[in-house]
Amino acid sequence: MTRSPALGQEKHVTLRQGDVRYFERGEGRPVVFIHGVLVNADLWRHVVPDIADAGFRAITVDLPLGSHETALRPDADLTPPGLADLIADFLDALDLRDVVLVANDTGGALTQIMLSRRPERVERVVLTPCDSFDYFFPPTFKPLTLLAHIPGSMRPIAALLQVKALHRTPFVFGGVTKYPIPEPIVKSYVTPAHRQPAIRRDLRKVVRAVSSRYTLEAAEKLRTFDKPVLLVWANEDRTFPLRLARRLAALLPDARLVEVPDSYAFVPEDQPALLVRHILAFAGVMAD
Repeated sequence: MTRSPALGQEKHVTLRQGDVRYFERGEGRPVVFIHGVLVNADLWRHVVPDIADAGFRAITVDLPLGSHETALRPDADLTPPGLADLIADFLDALDLRDVVLVANDTGGALTQIMLSRRPERVERVVLTPCDSFDYFFPPTFKPLTLLAHIPGSMRPIAALLQVKALHRTPFVFGGVTKYPIPEPIVKSYVTPAHRQPAIRRDLRKVVRAVSSRYTLEAAEKLRTFDKPVLLVWANEDRTFPLRLARRLAALLPDARLVEVPDSYAFVPEDQPALLVRHILAFAGVMAD
């Protein structure tokens, strides 16, 4: 399936884990966008154009989190540390330096884990509502990890996600977006795992390995992460309550929290213009 043309040019890179698709728009310092489980690069379609127009190289990655199109190698490590290393490998493969890393949802947890392991190429970090501490997954979605231990469980879940009436329920997208996601975008999220057994295999490996022990371990190591971090958090979000952002802000040596109104966890969907404004204000000093 195609991605939004707003993301820019489609490209591919071969990593040790397999082939990864990404999208690139603009020139300048790199801003790399990281999404969560059961979404893909389309999450950032309303954010990328303005970031690129402001003089940055906007790069969005289709991570192997269940809405990707090309399965990774069967032996790929898709545990949280393995996925964190995949993000770092991606930055290495493109030789990206002084990166502004922008993450949401599960991608925020993977970013925290990556920063605790291989932070060298990252200059600044923007975390929107995301898993952290003992919220990995948050309570609403924790049963997915138990289900993923059952062989074949991803097939009925992928089939249920095709039911349009379920998309606005709290257990699908209704709990993470205040406003409906356009149907073509939802299809780009829910179709790959339904169509391809190998994508379901990747998804099961990812979900089965999720554990808050990884985010708790990362948090302890991030006490010494001294690069600037901006927390752009939705103050109405119940999936990732504001107290998580406050806890992260207190933990990180150089962190600042800004609250976004009228949004749930998917700030790039609900309030993309506000998110762009905060990213540019935070990273603008790097544009010169």
